Amino acid sequence: MSEGAQDGPAFYGSEVLHAREHAGVTQQQLADAIGYKVPYVSKVENGHTLGSELFAQGCDRYFGTPGYFLRLRRRISDAGHPEWFVPYVKLERQAAVIEDYSTTFLMGMLQTSAYAGAIFRASYPRESDAQITARVGARLARHSVIEREDPPRLWVIIHEAALRMIVGDIATMGGQLEHLLAEAEAPNVMIQVLTNDAGTPAAHLPFTLLTPKDGGPTVLHEETRHHARVDDSVSAVAEAQDVYNRLRADALSPQRSTALIRTILKEFSHEHRPGPHPRDMGEVELQRRNRRPVRRVRQQPRVIIRRRPRSGQQEP
Repeated sequence: MSEGAQDGPAFYGSEVLHAREHAGVTQQQLADAIGYKVPYVSKVENGHTLGSELFAQGCDRYFGTPGYFLRLRRRISDAGHPEWFVPYVKLERQAAVIEDYSTTFLMGMLQTSAYAGAIFRASYPRESDAQITARVGARLARHSVIEREDPPRLWVIIHEAALRMIVGDIATMGGQLEHLLAEAEAPNVMIQVLTNDAGTPAAHLPFTLLTPKDGGPTVLHEETRHHARVDDSVSAVAEAQDVYNRLRADALSPQRSTALIRTILKEFSHEHRPGPHPRDMGEVELQRRNRRPVRRVRQQPRVIIRRRPRSGQQEP
């Protein structure tokens, strides 16, 4: 990842700061004008977050800079992604409908900072904290697609295995599942869970179908570790749509899906208790087998022998 990508949020924040100071307004005045809170404006100006597309559009309206902040934000956001992934990010922004099937990890648009950080740290163990932070920032910036005034319809089918796998730690997974439940409350977001007992799934690899809002044809997106494939052929898209419909039919309803997510979240909270480490269980069992049983000695009743008195004697 380039140094410019790492410095992107800082540069973007400095541009917002300069525009605000040039206009002679406070953070409070800017926040009130574009519908955000002061802490959010401060985080953007300090380079701690790139800010959403709605924030960029609000700045353009307020400062009279037609499209400048929105274009700058998108350029910086693209620089935070691998080059092969940028075409998908652009398709995501232009979509009216996004249909995603997740098998191992949740789709990036719905990930929390801690969850995304755990994935990147495991995938790129030699990268610096700054590089990991830049990757996480670029991923979280994708959430702005469903924050806009005309958000796409997001339909996500998640295999239960992806919900139960511990990414990072129990606390990270708990926060991620809570975030997922919050996202499911949005009217344009539909989440279904394909349970482990639903049988062999119609697909074992993740994929995404994107339908553009300009009425263009739906495209299929598939990716591996360092490669992505966007296929707009009629046959490939039709086959993927058929598979997605079968997955949707086999998955739980949205209501039952959120109920299952809550159940898994409770299970995580119950499991977060100290106990023997699985690797130590063999030793524990061995100790139990080698432990000599304790013999319980039953108390014998006390027997009193009374001698029969001799002839002519009285019993005492």
